[in-house]
Amino acid sequence: MSSEHVLEVLNPATEEVVATVPAATAADVDAAVVRATKAQSRWASLAPGERARLLRRFAVAVDGHLEELAQLEVREAGHTIGNARWEAGNVRDLLDYAAGGVERLTGHQIPVPGGLNVTILEPLGVVGVIAPWNFPMPIAAWGTAPALAAGNAVLLKPAETTPLTALRLAELALEAGLPEGLFQVLPGHGPVAGNALVEHPGVAKIVFTGSTTVGKQVLAKGSALLKRVTLELGGKSPNIVFADADLEAAAAATPMSFLDNSGQDCCARTRILVQRSAYDRFLELLSPAIEAVTVGDPADESTQMGPLISKAQLERVRSYVDSDAPGIRGKAPEGPGFWFPPTVLTDVDPRARVAAEEVFGPVAVVLPFDDEADAVALANATDYGLSGSIWTRDVGRALRVSQAVRAGNLSVNSHSSVRYWTPFGGFKQSGIGRELGPDALTAFTETKNVFISTEA
Repeated sequence: MSSEHVLEVLNPATEEVVATVPAATAADVDAAVVRATKAQSRWASLAPGERARLLRRFAVAVDGHLEELAQLEVREAGHTIGNARWEAGNVRDLLDYAAGGVERLTGHQIPVPGGLNVTILEPLGVVGVIAPWNFPMPIAAWGTAPALAAGNAVLLKPAETTPLTALRLAELALEAGLPEGLFQVLPGHGPVAGNALVEHPGVAKIVFTGSTTVGKQVLAKGSALLKRVTLELGGKSPNIVFADADLEAAAAATPMSFLDNSGQDCCARTRILVQRSAYDRFLELLSPAIEAVTVGDPADESTQMGPLISKAQLERVRSYVDSDAPGIRGKAPEGPGFWFPPTVLTDVDPRARVAAEEVFGPVAVVLPFDDEADAVALANATDYGLSGSIWTRDVGRALRVSQAVRAGNLSVNSHSSVRYWTPFGGFKQSGIGRELGPDALTAFTETKNVFISTEA
């Protein structure tokens, strides 16, 4: 088969071919929509408790194959085994969480004169989920689980480089008893299968996670059909360290705030903003922490950081870093694999490409600031607004800065951003809409208002 009709999956740590998968065509997408539409009608007609029971069975099936899914993720995405196990567990937990919302997806009774007024939350129909390669399993589940719970069918298009876990999840859904055609996976090229999903009149909503550039294209094409769209896009998140912070704790936590998943994380804190009076001391503490990060075989339990996803991504990251640029560098393996060492650059112009653009690799910059107002201005001097961290012992300052930074997900004295039971999404060019949390199911429904006259 030609490259147009097949996807070749490589192990990023060895560059060996793991599998080849047929690539879906526009005709395949059209046929999948027909199947999904029929399955969705049957699914939505089930009692809410029955839908919840089947989703919990799906969660149990995922749990029973957690190690298998994790090992697949290691091979196709180069994730460390610890991260991959967490990701498979996240799919399980999100299915359980979404199942709990099925019977609580209720409308309202609104007082009106002359009758009774109620609102009803109805499923949209067929939902397209276009998932990225950086977190293939969990982000696929972010859209899939609540969409199914709300009574929709789901067509999932995984990234070209990471289709294997998605295909296995679809098999587990069938084994758990979900109706055939309800949850289908369509591996394929973005311009073909992805575009067909976005432009298909039978797809009511698109959930897209990826680059801001492609997200804008999805929004533009979807708008022609007034299609609902949720976009989770890029980030260039700040890690703001004030002089009154616990510098030892802040420095110890900084490496994995941007090195987790080899920096291929839209929430990565790649702009480290440090108050000038603490700048030198912070760098003294940060240097050994960066150098101590273990980079290597992602299947090894002790590995903290694995390879980048592809040769193209490796070349992209390299383009941002001059070999003689001042900073702190860790170590990475040589030989086969898409390796890049942990890198923190100093003496960087805040307007430089590496300081302003999303690198999507294990590269961060350290920028000094003078006071609170300067820190906020520097934190907001980007087109993105996804996440960030604030390190300070001053509770008032933590609240003021949290309110002033234009980002959707902030944490104080930590780097936590994403929990399946709290909302997630960005400001500015980091996206549109919110995923996860207690309102996730309602994002996949239409609100219908019904008035019943009592005077007839």
